[in-house]
Amino acid sequence: MSVSPELSRPELTSAMSVPVPPTLALNEALAEKRRHGLPVLPLGFGEAGLPVHPALREALAIGSSRNAYGPVAGTAELREAAAGYWARRGLPSDPELVVAGPGSKPLLYGLLLALGGDIVAPSPGWVSYRAQSRLTGHRPIHVPTVPGQGGVPRPDLVADAVLAARAAGRTVRSVVVTTPDNPTGDVASRSSVEQIAHVARELDLAIVSNEIYRDLVHDPTTFVHSPAEFAPERTIVTTSLSKSLALCGWRLGVMRLPDSPLGRSLLTDVLGVASEMWSSPAAPVQYAAAYAFGEPEELTERIERSRRLHGAVVRALADRLQRAGAALPTPRAGFYLYPDFGGWSGYLEREHGITTGRQLAAHLLDVYGLGGLPAADFEGGHDALRLRLATSLLYGDTDVQRYAALAADDPTRLPWIRAHLDRLDEIFTDLARHADPVEARRLAC
Repeated sequence: MSVSPELSRPELTSAMSVPVPPTLALNEALAEKRRHGLPVLPLGFGEAGLPVHPALREALAIGSSRNAYGPVAGTAELREAAAGYWARRGLPSDPELVVAGPGSKPLLYGLLLALGGDIVAPSPGWVSYRAQSRLTGHRPIHVPTVPGQGGVPRPDLVADAVLAARAAGRTVRSVVVTTPDNPTGDVASRSSVEQIAHVARELDLAIVSNEIYRDLVHDPTTFVHSPAEFAPERTIVTTSLSKSLALCGWRLGVMRLPDSPLGRSLLTDVLGVASEMWSSPAAPVQYAAAYAFGEPEELTERIERSRRLHGAVVRALADRLQRAGAALPTPRAGFYLYPDFGGWSGYLEREHGITTGRQLAAHLLDVYGLGGLPAADFEGGHDALRLRLATSLLYGDTDVQRYAALAADDPTRLPWIRAHLDRLDEIFTDLARHADPVEARRLAC
């Protein structure tokens, strides 16, 4: 896979040029099928799919009387709690350099506006990096990741791409990493993270480290390394409660700026952007978030159950995809999979006229109600026969079912989860129904 600098695309000046995110568009398509009574297998939307912990509901209720705007950066108690959260992960933090916002997306957008210039983004990488770069009037440079090191663009190619872009007159000021990764579920090694930190320092790039899945590693002994360990003076870390505590709808994210001249300059600029975009996050949600970032025992226990659930279902889905002939390493964090159906290419083209990931995703949705996203949405337009799948909406349709999934020693044996897994087998068995016995065995190898 080559570096994709998008040199031929003109800079965009209007938000109207940015389409609805593919995750939201897919969710609407699945909802439409449900309204018509059609079966669906929802594997596209990255919502954590679990109930709100009662202690968080209680904290939100206690904070509900707070109706003032409050500080643009967030309340002192929230910033102190977030600083403590990072300190317990080996990243000592100054609460004065913590900024809260209504979710990770607005924080990232405000940060990119403050940083200016083009960004280097991993390929594959989260879809919003590309869109938000364009919204700021700049262009992303997509750099491939090393297999198994998803979320961290290959360091040597970063250096080549940045130098080439600068030689062409472009301004490149930042590189984005995601660890653990969306879409692959990889956890990058210490070596990969350390190397990208070294390259960023050599090229004078700020590092934006999206660590929203940090607490959802499937094996608690897996350590997630942050670039802030190796280049603390230039690394900005973001996270939120959307994934670890399934608070997607509460819209609360936090950003840790470096204790350096860069960090203090960015603080001023980000707060200027924030003051005009969101004024301050919702005060009741900030109160509950401060409680959550304090990591009381009942919430750490919930996160432990959540990551066990995500891991069990992801492994089961990965096993079935591998048996169906897809190539993918078993994810190590979060609730995403990134299967490659390149081994099916000849058969899919001959029997179904499918040659790209977009065509495969459309066929699976139209014919089987399987919602997945094509690789092109994550790879800067490179349309290989890969999909990004998410397990997080398989845990149940009611809170009763979801609580049962959290409590189960083996959630894959619960009837509603087992039915989804069996449906996946049925879909790929039917998709391969025209294969002869020899070809069918090859597809399943």
